[in-house]
Amino acid sequence: MSDRDALDIRTITEDETPDWLRALSVGFLQGPVVSEDVLAARATGIVPERTTGAFDDGRCVATLRSFPQELTAVGGALVAANAVTNVTVTPTHRRRGLLTRMMGRDLAAAKERGDVVATLIAAEYPIYGRYGFGPATTAAEWTVDVPRTGLDPRWAGPEDGGRIDLADAAEVRKLGPELYERVRRATPGAVDRGERWWRIETGELRVRPERKEPFYAVYRSAAGQVDGMVAYTADDRWGDAKQPLNTATVNWLVAARPEAERALWRFVCSIDWVTTVKTGYRAPDDLLPLFLPDPRAARITTQADWMWVRILDVVRALEARTYAGAGRLVLEVADAGGFAGGRYLLEAAEDGRAVCAATSREADLTLDVSDLGALWLGDESAVRLAAAGRVRETRAGAARMADALLRTSRRPWCPDSF
Repeated sequence: MSDRDALDIRTITEDETPDWLRALSVGFLQGPVVSEDVLAARATGIVPERTTGAFDDGRCVATLRSFPQELTAVGGALVAANAVTNVTVTPTHRRRGLLTRMMGRDLAAAKERGDVVATLIAAEYPIYGRYGFGPATTAAEWTVDVPRTGLDPRWAGPEDGGRIDLADAAEVRKLGPELYERVRRATPGAVDRGERWWRIETGELRVRPERKEPFYAVYRSAAGQVDGMVAYTADDRWGDAKQPLNTATVNWLVAARPEAERALWRFVCSIDWVTTVKTGYRAPDDLLPLFLPDPRAARITTQADWMWVRILDVVRALEARTYAGAGRLVLEVADAGGFAGGRYLLEAAEDGRAVCAATSREADLTLDVSDLGALWLGDESAVRLAAAGRVRETRAGAARMADALLRTSRRPWCPDSF
């Protein structure tokens, strides 16, 4: 028996949760020691039957877990997803196939459960394509030079009859879920936020000992409806001549209407002493620069792939979303994992709905399941992938047809890390 085979890969027991969490901390370079309080808080999110560990002589040396998730498809349908997270391998046990074995177990279980897709946030780009994941959304962060924006420094509140009030954590836990639910159902790529998310983000459940308490502000429309919310922190930096040079960093900002989004960005940029605003991760086509008289005051400081998608059921995934118009496309999908390969006929109608079924017709496009994951939410271009040699046209014009059907007017966005 090889060393690889000798390692025990299995779901953990409840008693093994602390050891698993310590291995997770080591894998993410967060330190070998985890306090009992943090272990207890983090354990509240662990479901042992969906938590996998690799064990060497009883010690946990690799980690992976998943949890149920709802992902918003193009058009607003909520799709059952298997969210993969907490993936680590201890430095002493790299290159032994542990991740491949853990991922294979988890994806097989997700397929058996009937999940349509799997999702994850990739810490490193090269890892997950070999398991059928493709980068399906992009995140961007802007740094705003507030004095350069051209905004009126005398601004005192929204011009649309709405108002902005500071809020405490309890108010956010009360008002935030309903607002976010409205936003995520209108945002392809967004995922659900459960009660635990709100408890962690408001400090009621402390899984990060280094947490800095944020400020919260709520936008209410003229009719009194909560249409937006922001959480932000600020530093304390002053220049040599006692000029304020403080930076406000946005943890998250959600808005159900552009008017609310504009008002909240205007509010953050109007806080006394703040000369720089860091937006946190936003959609790559976020409206923020267009809200500024001088859009160049907002420069992109980070832009990279964000949420990755792995298609597990091609038919249900393609039928869940809507399309830009009528069209027909035959896709030949290669899947080394064995979950979703085959040839499929997609037929979209003028009303945006589509039917999909296995077919024996000649393929129009041949692609890997990872590239289908990149295309599914409408962010990537089949024409681009074809030019890069990753998608192969077997019918001239098929890549352009794929773009006409699949691409969206606004880019998908996942507001969360998980």
